[in-house]
Amino acid sequence: MSPKDLLIATVVIFAWGVNFVVIKLGLHGVPPMLLGALRFALAATPVFFVKRPQIPLRWLFAYGLTISLGQFALLFYGMYVGMPAGLASLVLQAQAFFTLIFAAMFLGERIRAANVMGVLIAAAGLALIGMRGGHAMTLTGFLFTLGASAMWALGNVATKRMGKVDLLSLVVWASLIPPLPFLVLSLIFEGPARIESSLAAIPMVSVLAVCYLSFIATIVGYSLWGKLLARYPAAQVAPFSLLVPVIGLASAAVFLGEALNGTQLAGAALVMAGLAVNVFGGRLAQRFLPAAR
Repeated sequence: MSPKDLLIATVVIFAWGVNFVVIKLGLHGVPPMLLGALRFALAATPVFFVKRPQIPLRWLFAYGLTISLGQFALLFYGMYVGMPAGLASLVLQAQAFFTLIFAAMFLGERIRAANVMGVLIAAAGLALIGMRGGHAMTLTGFLFTLGASAMWALGNVATKRMGKVDLLSLVVWASLIPPLPFLVLSLIFEGPARIESSLAAIPMVSVLAVCYLSFIATIVGYSLWGKLLARYPAAQVAPFSLLVPVIGLASAAVFLGEALNGTQLAGAALVMAGLAVNVFGGRLAQRFLPAAR
């Protein structure tokens, strides 16, 4: 990978890693469902300049209702009710393992030994985090974040069924789907009075958070990531996503003062180890096992 593309990958990883701190800041002034409606309403504005992806509408809706609506409705609410930003960035990576399971169930894809080992290691880490989260994390927040990772995984399976598709085009056009459902959820659970008061007195930090989530994390992040996937094999690009929770945990510690207890650190280490085994385990086995024979 060229130095320029390494820089692009670094920009994306930082944009996505810091994203969780930005969500937490945005939730200080805007309730979660309203934040989701605002985020995707802005993220959809480039539809006037981006060509619609050449896929059936059912797949566009499948993506919009899983990755865009389902994932972020659960994630935003989970962080609102007690999921720290740093741990959210880590737990959300369980999507890699849910994707394996769903792809086997719905697409008939094979799960390899390295995948099983990675799932078991990461599951042990998630269990540690969930059981001994500490005062800064609620079980409800943890479970909703885990649910968000499952919705992301369902969206990944839908994306696989689409075949080759322009990632930026897909993300922008799928952003048309969530605003109305988010607004309905906001009316039901947050109420018209709270929506009105939140919009009338929205703090600048929440305005900036919505702009960051819409344009930096979504438009810039996915457009640059799509360019990398177009230039290099997915196996070469995907491992960079392992750095997202590293940046998420570090930025949460720096900007929000979040600190992990010993159990959380052990759980985080196991999750990262599981992710690494899942990504690199198969290739390492192919390289070293034949040599051992």
